[in-house]
Amino acid sequence: MNRTTDGHYLLNCSGRLLDLRSSAAVMGIVNLTPDSFSDGGMFQEPGGRADLSRAVEYALSMVRDGALIIDIGGESTRPGASRVSADEEIRRTIPFISLLRKKSEVLISIDTYKSEVAEAALDAGAQIVNDISGFTFDRNLPSICRKYHAAAILMHTPITPDSMKWSTQTHSAGNDVTGTVTKFLQKAVASAEHAGIDDIIIDPGFGFGKSVNENFRLLGSISQLLELERPLLAGVSRKSFLGHAIRKNGEPEPPPAARYDATAAAQTIALMHGAAIIRTHDVRAAFHAVSIVSAMKRAIA
Repeated sequence: MNRTTDGHYLLNCSGRLLDLRSSAAVMGIVNLTPDSFSDGGMFQEPGGRADLSRAVEYALSMVRDGALIIDIGGESTRPGASRVSADEEIRRTIPFISLLRKKSEVLISIDTYKSEVAEAALDAGAQIVNDISGFTFDRNLPSICRKYHAAAILMHTPITPDSMKWSTQTHSAGNDVTGTVTKFLQKAVASAEHAGIDDIIIDPGFGFGKSVNENFRLLGSISQLLELERPLLAGVSRKSFLGHAIRKNGEPEPPPAARYDATAAAQTIALMHGAAIIRTHDVRAAFHAVSIVSAMKRAIA
């Protein structure tokens, strides 16, 4: 990874470059799961198989809308989600990755914490491993990333998804969530570097084991994470804490698909605070947010 004097980055992703020196990048989400919180089952056919042609066309539409990276998930990490085997995750994701790679040069990220899944995905043409655990769930994952010279996204999560609950406001307002996340990611980066990995992206893990208030405090203070001198990914898309903020008195939270405007607002805040990658379900809106913030920063430079 090359870092310029103004804090921008050029990353090597299995031989392909991800250039974050002049503008933030958009990462589009494709979940090949039946139970993800927002788009679970989107590509399911009767019998549980995914419609690969439709899923690939969806990914290609994201590329046309401005996505530089497509992030592929084969296991839901929503709160309370059941774990799936590595074999099942491979069955869900690898045919899609192989087909997408034949049709596009877009960077492909595999959203997994399992070394077996990561290796199969990298063999099939992925270049980035997106690990929600920051290399804490599978000790073999760093060696796989090093073997393929893959870039690694290291996220903060305090517990496994199956143990999580949806965002609440029960946590203490005085809890230093940003400090906790910073310490975790600092340790994760050091672990990755020790394993010989230098192309690292950090993710504070919005919605993962954090209260509503903690998520918003983290959103307002993520610029502190820039001290770790790694590009910062913000994954706020359609998250529950946004639904909590926009609900009207006495009404339930709006469903994920109704959090479009709230997502765009939160993504813009993240970009203003230094996010270098936006992970999103709504690529066009995120691309517009990136374009506007980039134009503003150029104008005042």
